[in-house]
Amino acid sequence: MLCLCYIMAEPFITPILFAAVMAIVFYPIHNRIWSRIRGPNLAALVSTVLALLVIVGPIAGFGTAIEGEITHAYSYLSARSAEGGGLVPWLTYELQRPLNSIAGHVSLPGLDPTAELRGRLAELSAWIVRGVPNLAKHLGTLIVDAAISFFTLFFLFREGRRIRLTMAALLPLDEDRVGRLFTSINDAIFANLYGVLAVAAVEGVLVGLAFALLGLGSPILWGVMTAGCSLMPLVGTSLIWVPASIVLFVGGHWAKGVTMLVWGASVATVADHLLRPIVIGGRVKMNTLFVFFSLLGGIHAFGVVGILVGPLILSVTFAVLQMLREEIHQWQTRSAPAMNGDDAVRPASQEP
Repeated sequence: MLCLCYIMAEPFITPILFAAVMAIVFYPIHNRIWSRIRGPNLAALVSTVLALLVIVGPIAGFGTAIEGEITHAYSYLSARSAEGGGLVPWLTYELQRPLNSIAGHVSLPGLDPTAELRGRLAELSAWIVRGVPNLAKHLGTLIVDAAISFFTLFFLFREGRRIRLTMAALLPLDEDRVGRLFTSINDAIFANLYGVLAVAAVEGVLVGLAFALLGLGSPILWGVMTAGCSLMPLVGTSLIWVPASIVLFVGGHWAKGVTMLVWGASVATVADHLLRPIVIGGRVKMNTLFVFFSLLGGIHAFGVVGILVGPLILSVTFAVLQMLREEIHQWQTRSAPAMNGDDAVRPASQEP
C-alpha cells in the first residue's frame, strides 16, 4: 500500500516538499497572525498570501530587471555585429587582441580562433533550438506546481499542529528523539535558507554593485550569477569576479581591474569566514563537500527546490543515523551488565 501511495504522490513530491519547507519557514509568522485572527481558515489564507508575496515579488522584480539587461545586451551585440560584418567576424576581431597578447607569452600551436568560435556558436545555437520548444511546456508545469505548492501551504498552515502530532505518533521514536528530529529539521532549514541563500544574496548584491560602479555591463545579471556561483565550494564567486578583473586588465583599465580583484576577494572572505558562521550560528555542522553534493543532488532530483530540500534530506539522514548509533550504544550498555552477571554465576566446572 505504501508503494501505491508513493506512486500516486510521486508527480507532486517537488511542490509538496517546497510547501513543507515554506510552512516551516513562515510558521512563526503564521503563529502571530493566528493569535490576532482566530479563524483557522482566514489565518491560513492570510499567511499563504503573505508567503506568496514574499516569494513571488522579488523573483518577479529580478526577472524583469534581468530581462531588460538581456534585451539591452542583445541589442548591443546585434548593432556591433552588424557594424563588423556579422557576429562571428566581430567577436573574432574583439578576441584577436587578447589572444595575440597571450600568444606573446604562451605558445598556442594550431589554435584557430575563428574556427573555435564558429564551433561554439553552432553548439549554442543547437542548444537554443532544442530548448525553445520545451519552454512553453516547462512554463506550464511551473505554474501548475506553484498552484499545488500554495494550495498545500494553506492546509499546512491550517492543520500544522495536528499534522505534527500525527507524525510524532506514527514515528517509532520516543518523545525526546521526536523532538530532536523536528529540531534538526528546523535547524537544517534555517541554516540552509539563511546561511546559504542569504549569504549568496549578499555576495551577489556586493559583486553586482562592484560591476555597476566600475562601469561593467549587466550588473544585476552578473549579481544573480554570482549568487548562484557562491553555492559552489572552493571556487565560488571567483568564477565571476576573476574573469571580470581579467577583462578590465585586457581593456587597459588597471586600476579598475585591481579594484575588482580586491573587492571580490574581500567579499568572498567576509562572507565565508565572518557572515556565514554568524548567520548559521553552529546550528548545522556538515562538511562543505557534503553540502555541495547535497545541493547538486537536490537540484538534479527536485529542480530549483532542491537547493533547500537536498541539504535538508542530508541533515535529517545524519540525525537519524546519530539516533540509531545512540540506540545501539544504549543496547550494548544494557547488555554488558547482564553478560557480566552470567559470567559471575557460572559454575567453576564450566570454566575453560
